Amino acid sequence: MIDITESGQKYLSELLAKQDCEGIAIRVFVLDGGTPKAETCIAFCRPGEEQEDDEAFEYEGFRAFIEGKSKVYLEDAVVDYAKDSMGGQLTIKAPNSRMPKIDDNSPLQDKVNYILYNQINPGLQSHGGFVTLEELTSENIAVLRFGGGCQGCGMVDVTLKEGVEKTLMDQLPELSAVKDVTDHSYQENAYYPQ
Repeated sequence: MIDITESGQKYLSELLAKQDCEGIAIRVFVLDGGTPKAETCIAFCRPGEEQEDDEAFEYEGFRAFIEGKSKVYLEDAVVDYAKDSMGGQLTIKAPNSRMPKIDDNSPLQDKVNYILYNQINPGLQSHGGFVTLEELTSENIAVLRFGGGCQGCGMVDVTLKEGVEKTLMDQLPELSAVKDVTDHSYQENAYYPQ
C-alpha cells in the first residue's frame, strides 16, 4: 500500500524516538480524498489514538496506522526523506489521493464531496463561486459553505435549493437535509449578473 523508503523509515523512527512517549506511532490519512483539495497527512499517533478502522503496519523501528477510509487514496503512495542544505525534507507522494474513488460502499461524506467537486462546482465556477462540505452530521445533514462569487450573491437561495440541494438529495437519498452556514452578509466578491 504505502512504500516508506529506507531513508523515510530511518527519519520517522528517529523522530518518533524523540517524542518521549512509549509506543508512539504514526498515522497516515487523506483529508478530502478524491477531491481537488485532497491532502495527504502523517501525524503522531499515541497509544489509544488509532481509530477502529485503521490498519497497522510494522516498519523498521516503528508502527504506522493507515486510516481505513483513506486506503483507496493511498494506493501507490511513497513516503521519502531526502537530506538537503537545510537538513532534510520528508515528502509524501500520493498520486491517487485526488482521484475520485466512489462506489456504493463509499462513506456518505466521500459521495457528497464527489458530487460537489465533479458536478456542482464546475457550474458555479462560471460565476467565480464554489461550495464545500463543512460537516456531515450524525443525522446525515450536509452542512455546506459557499465561497467566492457565491458568498453574498443574491441568488444563493435559488442556487442552494434548486441546484445544490436538489442534486444532492436526488442522488443521495440517505441525506436527510442540506444546510448552508455561509455568512452571506459579506458581499465583497459576490457575483452580480450584468
